[in-house]
Amino acid sequence: MTISEKVAYLKGLAEGLDLDTAKSKEAKLISVMIGILEEVGLSIEDLEENATALGEEIDAISDDLSDVEEVVFGEDDEDDLDEDFFAVECPSCGNDIDIDEDALAAGMVECPSCGEKFAIDLSDEEDGRCCGRGGQCCGKEAASEEGAKE
Repeated sequence: MTISEKVAYLKGLAEGLDLDTAKSKEAKLISVMIGILEEVGLSIEDLEENATALGEEIDAISDDLSDVEEVVFGEDDEDDLDEDFFAVECPSCGNDIDIDEDALAAGMVECPSCGEKFAIDLSDEEDGRCCGRGGQCCGKEAASEEGAKE
């Protein structure tokens, strides 16, 4: 039941009481209150209609903006966010940690779960070779690989 329907119900109840607004102050008060409730109900209905219309307009603008972004940027930028982060596994607790290029260049990472600091191993797990970033990125394992090859 909407507010306007509830107000109409109250108005019907008040009219069913046959209140004489000319003779009774209480009847006049009830009549004025019902009139105010009718106006408030209509205002609320107008606001709800306007909110619905605005929501539809916002959806249309959002769709248009998506089309413009597609033309300007080419493809969705949401997929590009993962390019700057790398997932590594903490050797202590086994949790996956996402690190950025700055942490990768530093060579040391602190696990947010267990607090353990560890060196990042960028060696290729399949063939055991270093990633080729100058030897420091693989830490001690890069040096031990070079020593084993000699």
